[in-house]
Amino acid sequence: PAGTLLASRAYSKDSSKAIIMATAVELLHIATLIHDDTVDNSDIRRGQATISSLWGRNVAVLAGDYIFASSATFVCDTGNIRVIRRFSETIMELATGEMAEYFNIFNLEQAQERYHDRIYRKTASLFRTAGETGSILGGAAELQIQAMCDYGYNIGMAFQMVDDLLDVQGDPTKLGKPVGTDLLQGILTLPTIMLMERFPDDNPVKALFNDRTEDGHVRRALDMINNSGIVKDCYRVIREFCDKATQSLEIMPDCDARRSL
Repeated sequence: PAGTLLASRAYSKDSSKAIIMATAVELLHIATLIHDDTVDNSDIRRGQATISSLWGRNVAVLAGDYIFASSATFVCDTGNIRVIRRFSETIMELATGEMAEYFNIFNLEQAQERYHDRIYRKTASLFRTAGETGSILGGAAELQIQAMCDYGYNIGMAFQMVDDLLDVQGDPTKLGKPVGTDLLQGILTLPTIMLMERFPDDNPVKALFNDRTEDGHVRRALDMINNSGIVKDCYRVIREFCDKATQSLEIMPDCDARRSL
């Protein structure tokens, strides 16, 4: 939402429609988290009990649907067909990203390219939409709108990669959930994909996917990731995305909004 407002304020003093759009983006994000927790059978989100764990999956699905619909009403209030279409495309991308993740759990045949496509759909697409719609509603030129698309894509990819890294090296008390959750659920992320690429023969991920009852495989995988150069290599990839995001802003007018981004 902040990206939506900042993108708009880079061009226009009238940010009323951008505020409406930022509200829609935030509501959409909340709805996706509710559905994500339901699909993943997650009990904890940010240290708090999830809706599905408190009231069951049926209530969680309906609550997520209601918030999805609420977000759409705000988008309609912008009166901009291009923005409305992009918002609809984002919901499609979010859904297909979740489905791609679901149908590839415990699937060892996943390269980084497939991972990149999945996290774009699941996460970076919403970042892209925040920047794109904010600049559209702010009256930006087409080249600047595309620059904000690039910014949102790259910063969104970096954000998700950091989030995936926290799952293998974060502090559970600060993270609000146990570490190693993705691996236990059969979800491959950048560090675990790198682990498989680096150690194709002696690999605890492969062992875990073949024997899901043995918790020792998870601990060994986390130890190997944290005691090798994998974390450093992950941050190198993340930095490349952050640098591309920063470079995309060079076409933007110099102002507080650009400096904040």
